Amino acid sequence: MTLVAGVDCSTQSTKVVVCDAESGKVVRSGRADHPDTTEVDPMLWWSAWEQASADLLDEVAAIGVGGQQHGMVLVDEHGTPIRDALLWNDNRSAPQAQQLIAELGGTKPWADAVGLVPVASFTVTKLRWVAEHEPDVARRATGVLLPHDWLTHRIAQPREEPTTDRGDASGTGYWSPAEGAYRPDLLRQAFGADLDVPRVASPSEVVGEAVTGAAIAPGTGDNMAAALGLGLDTGDLAVSLGTSGTVFAVADQPTADETGIVAGFADAAGGYLPLVCTLNAARVIEAAATMLGVDLARFDALAGSIDDADGLVLLPYLDGERTPPLPDATGLLHGLTRSNATPAHLARAAVEGMLCGLADAVDALRVHGVRTNRIVLIGGAARSPAVRRIAAELFGLEVLVPEPGEYVALGAARQAAWALAGSERPPAWPVSGIRIDAAPDRIAAGAATRARYRDTLSAAKAMLG
Repeated sequence: MTLVAGVDCSTQSTKVVVCDAESGKVVRSGRADHPDTTEVDPMLWWSAWEQASADLLDEVAAIGVGGQQHGMVLVDEHGTPIRDALLWNDNRSAPQAQQLIAELGGTKPWADAVGLVPVASFTVTKLRWVAEHEPDVARRATGVLLPHDWLTHRIAQPREEPTTDRGDASGTGYWSPAEGAYRPDLLRQAFGADLDVPRVASPSEVVGEAVTGAAIAPGTGDNMAAALGLGLDTGDLAVSLGTSGTVFAVADQPTADETGIVAGFADAAGGYLPLVCTLNAARVIEAAATMLGVDLARFDALAGSIDDADGLVLLPYLDGERTPPLPDATGLLHGLTRSNATPAHLARAAVEGMLCGLADAVDALRVHGVRTNRIVLIGGAARSPAVRRIAAELFGLEVLVPEPGEYVALGAARQAAWALAGSERPPAWPVSGIRIDAAPDRIAAGAATRARYRDTLSAAKAMLG
């Protein structure tokens, strides 16, 4: 059996899975936590990698790293980080995002240039923040890496030139998926000086060798690795129901959305990965369960006990919202009557509200020509039978719920197997799960629910801010 390892260097932890290169079966795994912060010393990632991979790498032939997107790792001429990495969830550079948009003449020039409109998450805005607020640090910097770039480069022995991949590079704000090239002019505009950037490796290239002799794959960003781990094909949409919600699709053409709702990423296999992010997903269910004074199992039973919320609509903007752009909004419950003032109706309305927001995200992808054939439902809330059934009704598509798994790490391992084989396409690792199809009358009911949600949102926008 040939073994490969995949790494998920996420915000919260480093996870390592070791898999059979042919079948993708996980044979062993490890994990180490990260500090809960928005900036971190990259050496803590290295310590977590050493802890998570301890006693796992014997006979491993190749390693791939999936990492949290957008994080900024500034390095000196020796490749040593010169400040803590600013992570994707550090929002201090929001004013700098607005500056950069204005300097280029609006959102459309940015979308046309790099498929993105700057927000605080993206690396390009963090570079501007450092240039403005830490000029001494900026003067010492000679290069910039992403988290997966830095960890991949450190694992490689002997040290080769730093590399990245097209998927992770596409989330920086200074690499163009449409052109397949960096935009050094935009990096220079943001930082006020040139910086060295990692070479963009081809999807299945071997970029180095670990001290153990294992080949090192290019690695990629976490969403791109998840797409590989889930085996997504053109027309598949992953809907992730974590604390926040994410919808991304494998596409064969780049996208450029001047509204900024759709982030036009590249994927890790030569295609594209347009993505929409919402702030409110599983946390909506948790909050509604708290309101009802029940645990999640009882909440699920309540939500699944009826087929309609009978006009009760929850706009689930409990922490503001990114999509639609309502950062100062709060949640709103509309249509309350004596007949629907029951725990079951509130539970059902909470699930519908969460999913209607994500169905709107799917519509945003469709506007940009993205094919939508099937929903792959992942994340903690996807374990709920009520959520699964209601999702099939509201999306109006076949829903596949894969077995729980570390799909970012699995995708990185699949990329490692691909690099090891040197084949044209990644190996076909099977993904099993539960398939759910809604009956036509339930899809029609779901369409009516979505229409009611949109009408409520339209009427409430003046209150939402």
